Order: sequence, then structure tokens, then C-alpha cells
Amino acid sequence: MAEELRVTAHCRISYDELEWRFSGSGGPGGQHANTSNTRVEVRFNINDSPSLGPRQRARLLERIGPVIRVVSAESRSQGRNRDLALDRLLARLRDALHVERERRPTKPTKGSKTRRLDAKKRRGDIKKGRRPQRPE
Repeated sequence: MAEELRVTAHCRISYDELEWRFSGSGGPGGQHANTSNTRVEVRFNINDSPSLGPRQRARLLERIGPVIRVVSAESRSQGRNRDLALDRLLARLRDALHVERERRPTKPTKGSKTRRLDAKKRRGDIKKGRRPQRPE
């Protein structure tokens, strides 16, 4: 397993840095579930990872903490649970590393102001048309 887990375009984590644990899954499943270690837990130590840059590490520590742990026990197959756990780990890392762009405030355009006022005028005319007519 010398491959890397691609989290973002600038962040790759070696599979060697992931710690895997397997245990028996609870719930129904008969003899297969009682004898197979299908529950999967994957842990990634953010503090000790050489794959992360200083800004990435700081962001992950702030948002997640020193260790991220993901568990999967949905499937009766250990391989499927491994894939699910890896997908969840990727999703959590991507969410934590995502940087929101700062919004630059803008003024409404002249056209948008005109459209808004025209819509208000039309709506007012519709409501005015619902009123009973007064005799003159």
C-alpha cells in the first residue's frame, strides 16, 4: 500500500499514515456476523502527519482536533466497510480544509433597482384591482 489518498489538489496522505482496526460488527447477521471482523475503524493522526503543510495542519487541528476517527459497520463485507470508511474520512478532511472565499460587498445595479421597483408597482396594481370600486 504505497499509494496515496488524494484529499485535495494540494493535499495527499500516504496510506501508511492511516491506522486500521477491525472488529466484530453488532446487530443481526447470523453466524457470519458473529465470526467475521467486518466493522472498520480508520484513524488519522493529524499532529504527526508528515504529509500536511503547516497551514493545512493548523486548519485541521482547529476544525477537527489532533486525531480524526471514522467508523463503518453498515455492510456485512469488510472490504465494503473499508471503502465507506475511507470515503467518510475523505469527506471530513475535505470539508475541514475547505476555505470559504471572502465575499466582496457590491451595490445593486441600476437595472436591478428598476426591475425591483417595477415588480412592486405591478404587485400594488394587482392588489389595487382587488379592492371594491367606490362610487363617484
